[in-house]
Amino acid sequence: MSHKFNQDKPPNRQTSAMSSAEPIRVLVFSRTVAYRHDSIPASIKALEDLAATSSTTAHPFVTTATEDPTIFTPSGLSQFRVIILLQCSGEFLDSSQLEALKGFVHSGGGVVGIHCASFGMESSEWYGRLIGGVFKNHPEPQMAKIRSVVNNMDHLLLAGLLKRLQDESEGKKRMFGVTTNKEWEWDWFDEYYNFKTNPWDNPHLQILLEVNEETYTGGTHGERHPLAWAQEFEGGRSFYNSLGHFDEAYLEDPGFMRFIYKAILWTARLDS
Repeated sequence: MSHKFNQDKPPNRQTSAMSSAEPIRVLVFSRTVAYRHDSIPASIKALEDLAATSSTTAHPFVTTATEDPTIFTPSGLSQFRVIILLQCSGEFLDSSQLEALKGFVHSGGGVVGIHCASFGMESSEWYGRLIGGVFKNHPEPQMAKIRSVVNNMDHLLLAGLLKRLQDESEGKKRMFGVTTNKEWEWDWFDEYYNFKTNPWDNPHLQILLEVNEETYTGGTHGERHPLAWAQEFEGGRSFYNSLGHFDEAYLEDPGFMRFIYKAILWTARLDS
């Protein structure tokens, strides 16, 4: 299910006809002030489709998609349980809107950052800590091998997601979390971000995925190059996934979107 943000009238709560659970309200915010990704429409559609599919699960959610920053007030954000910062870039919030985001987090709200979200709000040290990393640069998109972090394999975000062996029905198509061998790694084509400091140096982050820099060119973090992580943060929870440059990740890869769905549940504290 999806709603469009109406500044004068917040979207009404709706209960799924297929689930007895009250849907989680999720704000999908994709405002860009600097670089804008072509995959934003595809990712919004994928999240709307995911929300529709979730109506039959124990944890359904509904989305409100907007690029209007005026929703970032205490009352505007109070209707949501999770905010997805979808490819946001540049100074996409003013000071009062950033304060509203801080209040949302301090009240226990969840934040899911995707791809370019680490290129947002460079003026704010707090925002950088919320996301867990600050974008520096990236090489050209290319194929590389992604691996899970063994010490965090039992994390909700990874449990039941990885090491699905590739079979004939999937052919040779790359799929998120699908392996062709006994290792916890798989091939993936994307932009691989380098960060101003290595998020591995942040003891508050639970690093979930890494990229093997020996399998592509242009990485600057060495043996431990993180891609996705989660953290408890100032009363709330945040998750960040640096992958997702291309439409195909959202529209053609159910494993990738399952990872995002798990992030929504985890940041909403539905991890039981």
